[in-house]
Amino acid sequence: MRIKLFRAPQWWLIAVTLAGWQTSATAEPIAFKAGIADPVNTVLAWWTAQAAGFYAEQGLEVDILNMNGGSRGAEELKAGRLDVMHVGLSSVVKLNRSGGDLRLIGSLSNVIRFTFFSAAGVKSAADLKGGTIGISTFGSESDSTVTLALQRLGLSRSDVTLKEYGGGPRRLAAVKSAEIKATTLNEPFTSLAREAGVNVMVDLVPEQIPWLFSGITVRRDELSGKRDALTRFLKATIEGNYLALSDEKRAKAILAAALKITDPHIIDISYNDFKQQSPPDLAPSRRGAENILAQLPGGSSNIDDYVDTGILDALEQSGFLAEMRRKYAKP
Repeated sequence: MRIKLFRAPQWWLIAVTLAGWQTSATAEPIAFKAGIADPVNTVLAWWTAQAAGFYAEQGLEVDILNMNGGSRGAEELKAGRLDVMHVGLSSVVKLNRSGGDLRLIGSLSNVIRFTFFSAAGVKSAADLKGGTIGISTFGSESDSTVTLALQRLGLSRSDVTLKEYGGGPRRLAAVKSAEIKATTLNEPFTSLAREAGVNVMVDLVPEQIPWLFSGITVRRDELSGKRDALTRFLKATIEGNYLALSDEKRAKAILAAALKITDPHIIDISYNDFKQQSPPDLAPSRRGAENILAQLPGGSSNIDDYVDTGILDALEQSGFLAEMRRKYAKP
């Protein structure tokens, strides 16, 4: 039984969830814009749900848009130009402390998945000191986790210059050309960097640090205003996640198509990384939230100001999650 992490659902949430179990075949699909920070393997649940028709079954017409950075996408979400954003909790904390009102409602990864790579000739902390480190956007997970990588090297943020470089492809190109001295990357860009011989300075992945690294984030007012659509989106995403976790061959084909990568070795690594890290029911890690808030002092440390698991709790109590576990259980 899944542990309730943040708050118990109210009775009416369960009723809303039960009412959403059946989607009218004649209803017009609901247009739904879902932003991603980068084309990375943590998006696999969304891509699988879309490829398998789960969003369509829930009456949604989902458009997945690349925002080239978590914080940039979170800003678009805050402005109302997205319905949901694939982004870690660091961006939520940053925006909420500057006047936003976002909530992470599900998790696609509960641990840090970054490796810290450096340019040719940058082999030590002394080589890195005073140099430029590329991040996607300020306030993103690539920004907040740089602090941890620097700590492993005996450095602090004041020892380097941080600069926004957008998505993984550009950051990888910049570190390969030595335009920047270092950057953090996750799959599939981690494997592409290793294959290209880029130097690994710090690998945070094996540490399995609890972190709300990739989440499903919405505006708080939409939790009431668009609760039915958000419930449908979560249901389809959860089923997409279960399908991706249980059908390796199909998931790898979807991942290869979405990433536009044909190398089976890189796809194998990216899929295995996804499988090892993804919470099947999208349940956020409380410890992961606490670690981020500890890393980002200076504002509210109340988890409820950034995370709301009400819809997930209602899906648990309605029996939907139990149904998914039965449906995708391995014999």
